[in-house]
Amino acid sequence: MLTTLILFAAQAAAQPQSGTGQVIQRGGQIASRPVVDVGAKKTEIPPVLQRAAVNPYATAGMTSCPQLRSSLASLSAVLGPDFRVGANTQENRAGKLAEAGGKTLVNGLVPFRSLVREISGAAPAERRLNAAISAGHARRGFLRGLAVARKCRV
Repeated sequence: MLTTLILFAAQAAAQPQSGTGQVIQRGGQIASRPVVDVGAKKTEIPPVLQRAAVNPYATAGMTSCPQLRSSLASLSAVLGPDFRVGANTQENRAGKLAEAGGKTLVNGLVPFRSLVREISGAAPAERRLNAAISAGHARRGFLRGLAVARKCRV
């Protein structure tokens, strides 16, 4: 019953162009939250983001356009698509409400959730992941600027 509700919420939140795999993945992320909160499942930071977190503005190994394109592709594979000028951003409000309801229901399963997350190490791990994601975005922007400056096709 709970899994069905969560999958429904994630499906409703999915954009029309989203695939079924993305809906299932989002529903799984919501459903597995309590397992992450108590520390039973560890959050892994992808290696490309670990490297970006060390120095998002490094230029070592970025001597050619193919190297820049490859690095940009690696980052986009983890971070999702980059911003595009003129892209139409529409939000599915009903879907977002359903997703929020699913998250609220699942988050309510762990009493004193924020305290449990700090004790279990889930909260610090999430902060490290968010910092790595921010560094990944900075790295992608830096590499895109470097590619434009070098007149690379990206």
